[in-house]
Amino acid sequence: MSYTTEKVLSVTHWNERLFSFTCTRPQSFRFTSGMFVMIGLMVDEKPLLRAYSVASPSWDKTLEFYSIYVENGPLTSRLNKIQVGDEVLLGTKPVGTLLMNNLLPGKNLWCLATGTGLAPFMSVIRDPDILEDYDKIIVTHTNRYHSEFAYQDYIKNELPNHEYLGELVREKLVYIPTVTRESRPKFVNGRITELLKQPDFYRLYGLEQLNIHRDRVMICGNPEMVHELSDWFENKGYKMGSASSPGHFVIENAFVDR
Repeated sequence: MSYTTEKVLSVTHWNERLFSFTCTRPQSFRFTSGMFVMIGLMVDEKPLLRAYSVASPSWDKTLEFYSIYVENGPLTSRLNKIQVGDEVLLGTKPVGTLLMNNLLPGKNLWCLATGTGLAPFMSVIRDPDILEDYDKIIVTHTNRYHSEFAYQDYIKNELPNHEYLGELVREKLVYIPTVTRESRPKFVNGRITELLKQPDFYRLYGLEQLNIHRDRVMICGNPEMVHELSDWFENKGYKMGSASSPGHFVIENAFVDR
């Protein structure tokens, strides 16, 4: 596998388990919102690489990645310790299935995420073409605890005031954080796999219930959630999309324990 060596520009530790970082972006690196790429470090003089969704928008001059820290994870136990100025390895061929071209045309785009599965959607919601193409973009982010909602302040307070994207974001973006293991004001309690089946959930946000003719869906998160929602949508008649055959929903399950 071919890769380049990039310099770490910033590191953010959201809590003891979650962190993100930015690094330099080669001029030749091109990607589409929703793609992932191999990221890693040199370990014992060998490259150790894992798949990471690109969290930064495709127009940004830097690249951003969002990661969970696994105590004994071969990569994340080391990646968690990087500092500004350190070097990381960046694969040269971004790929993925969370792509607009894999979806049939629709009016609303639902981005359903758990944990670090939010990463590709941080790129999607800052893509001006995607914002233009849909009437509404609904991002649901499910975590166990309130402390795990990285990017929440940015999505709710900074992005709506973005110099170029702010107007579209204020008009079209709906952000829905849900927690499963604690009760918090302004948070819906429950797993997204169950909430989507409840009419009251949609009414709470002034949304219509999912409709195969109107709504398109992207799913990224833990394997259990991805598989459960995939089965649910397929049982409702939704078709999973691909590059050769666009559908009503797409998933990304390329990520494994790190």
